[in-house]
Amino acid sequence: MAGLTSGGSLEERLATVRARIAAAAARGGRSPEDVTLVAVTKAHPVDVVLDAVAAGAVDLGENRAQELRDKAMVAGRDEIRWHFIGHLQTNKVRLVVGTAVLIHSVDTFGLAEAIGRRARHLGTPQELLIQVDLAAEASKAGVAPTRAVSLAKEVAGIDGVVVKGLMTIPPIPAAPEDSRPYFQQLAELSEDLREAVPGAGELSMGMTRDFEVAIEEGATIVRVGEAIFGPRPTAP
Repeated sequence: MAGLTSGGSLEERLATVRARIAAAAARGGRSPEDVTLVAVTKAHPVDVVLDAVAAGAVDLGENRAQELRDKAMVAGRDEIRWHFIGHLQTNKVRLVVGTAVLIHSVDTFGLAEAIGRRARHLGTPQELLIQVDLAAEASKAGVAPTRAVSLAKEVAGIDGVVVKGLMTIPPIPAAPEDSRPYFQQLAELSEDLREAVPGAGELSMGMTRDFEVAIEEGATIVRVGEAIFGPRPTAP
């Protein structure tokens, strides 16, 4: 499938992804500076993380709380903006809040409350996104689209958290265009959210297979792993 890993060094692959982001932004009448690239280091060892930082990556994404905490302890937090992009259990909140600059995957009020408690304890507000399950997939987390804006409004009232926008993970597409209707739907929800929660305009959508389509539809954050790092290592 087009869009998966190309050849070259990590630095060259990162540059290629950035060029594709710039081209997609131009097609959408936007600046590439409007789009944050989160390089997803999930399951890759910490030396790959350090190589990515040396190649110029700034925003890195992890989807397991323990892995995020462990990698941040080694790679640091000064040069890296860590993003938590996976399902977060309330008993793992302490591993993420205070390390991640942005939690992409909040889909219940209870989880947001736990994040707020931890953030208040640390004295540092935690920014987050509301994850929306647009395809009603049983295997995926996320709030129903009909509930997304009302949940965001409720979460915005919790002391210690800041709602920044929405996130979604559409079904794996056979072709990039297959994801476009989901991205369009999230962009429409975003308009409603910005009226309800001023300043909550971030749209985290699009991965290796479809990030260019996501940008054309208004993504402000794309989460790209395989196109930069290659396939994730398999467990021994």
